[in-house]
Amino acid sequence: MNEASIIAGCITGDRKAQKILFEHYSKGMLMLCRRYVKDEHNAEDMVVKGFYKFFATISRFEYTGPSSTGGWLKKIMINECLLFLRDKKNIAFANETSAAETVIEDNVIEKMSAAEIIQIINTLPDGYRLVFNMYVIEGYNHREIAELLQITEGTSKSQLSKARMLLQRSLQKGEILYEK
Repeated sequence: MNEASIIAGCITGDRKAQKILFEHYSKGMLMLCRRYVKDEHNAEDMVVKGFYKFFATISRFEYTGPSSTGGWLKKIMINECLLFLRDKKNIAFANETSAAETVIEDNVIEKMSAAEIIQIINTLPDGYRLVFNMYVIEGYNHREIAELLQITEGTSKSQLSKARMLLQRSLQKGEILYEK
């Protein structure tokens, strides 16, 4: 069964098609949600809510290929995570004073696995982590981030700069740990 026919089945409410789609995308969507929501159980809840929203609104979805399904799911999952974090009301954003741009030395990162890098990113304060994920990993620009997080573009830029500075410090402190 190809993805176009699976999507067609999902549109008609076919549970088997929904299960196939869920099984295909759920692991990646959980990893995405974990970048935003630290707690595993909350991240799993975001995945379930995201898929529910996907299936509830699938009649508005225009399938143009596998990347369209993943892209739409990704957008839904990020929005669910942001809603969750906004509802928790404990995201602290630092003021707009900009920090100096930092450059992470390639040789430090080359010695690390993706899991180690993600672990370091997860140590960032929520505001820094959100903006870093959205800008560096998801490819949003500062205007889009500002709209989604209801902050100014300057605050988004400052959060990113400060996140990079903290990551640089973490990487420099741990450089010996990552020599392989």
